[in-house]
Amino acid sequence: MLHKLLPLAILLAFSLHAHAQTAPDRPLITVTGQAEIMAVPDEVVFNLNATTVDKDLLTAQRKTDEVVTNVLALARKYQIPATQVQTGYISLDERYSEATATRPSRVFLGYAVSKSIAIILRDVSKAEALLAEIFRTGITRINSVDFRTTQSRKLRDQARLLAIKAAHEKASALAREIGQSIGKAHTIVEQGPDARRYASNVSSGFIGEGTFSEEPSPIALGQISITARVVVSFELK
Repeated sequence: MLHKLLPLAILLAFSLHAHAQTAPDRPLITVTGQAEIMAVPDEVVFNLNATTVDKDLLTAQRKTDEVVTNVLALARKYQIPATQVQTGYISLDERYSEATATRPSRVFLGYAVSKSIAIILRDVSKAEALLAEIFRTGITRINSVDFRTTQSRKLRDQARLLAIKAAHEKASALAREIGQSIGKAHTIVEQGPDARRYASNVSSGFIGEGTFSEEPSPIALGQISITARVVVSFELK
């Protein structure tokens, strides 16, 4: 009988020890600290797409390749390293007209050959001029124009430290209001990082023939907001 009770006793002792570790022997105060750091973007990422539709597949492919070649030449003109230019795989799709009341059967329009291109521009002062010339390469869609900072890791670390400080100050202030103070931190939980771009008036969309102006589209670089958020529990004295 003793050897049957021994595992149960060990399990009970372990459970009590684990509970003692997780349950504090004094009350806690839990607060949220948040900090925000603003940064000026130092790189721009252009995500582009070239699509050509033609009833002859080889012609559609050739025209799409010509657009890609124009974009790559433009990147070299702006002295963008090859490591900052990436082309995607060619995708192929068949295009048909929509059926209508007068034309119930769809009509084959041609083969759509597409290829994506991503360009990273480190000199943000040239973003507006580069965008204006991209319009003239034959690109049919600008998927996005994203402003980023290469210092995001460093700035997020700084924001995290400020968030911890804010949580400590908040907890101390709340405790003082009830005539108490805080002790050491019991738990610290960091919530997901949040980096968002504040300002750019460049939107994604299709480019049709004759729909763009010869004048460059103005780009507002704005600022990037990098935030950190932590939830901290302090011992309440």
